[in-house]
Amino acid sequence: MAIAPLEWTESAACRGSEGSLFFSPETSERKEERQERESVAKRICAECIVREECLDAALQRREPHGIWGGLNELERRGLIRY
Repeated sequence: MAIAPLEWTESAACRGSEGSLFFSPETSERKEERQERESVAKRICAECIVREECLDAALQRREPHGIWGGLNELERRGLIRY
């Protein structure tokens, strides 16, 4: 059974963007490369009209990877109380 995408994803600024900007590569990544990649992804998020919905969804799922709603894994983890 296929899971339908959430409605807000249709309006996401990252839609159609290169996914590799929002997720770490499978190979190792230098600190400077990660910072630059995340910076580009976060700039896209900053202009997104559904940024809050995206972040809320990631927090609810406790998404362990990637940039969601303009925050990376560590930044999101700081918002969640265990």
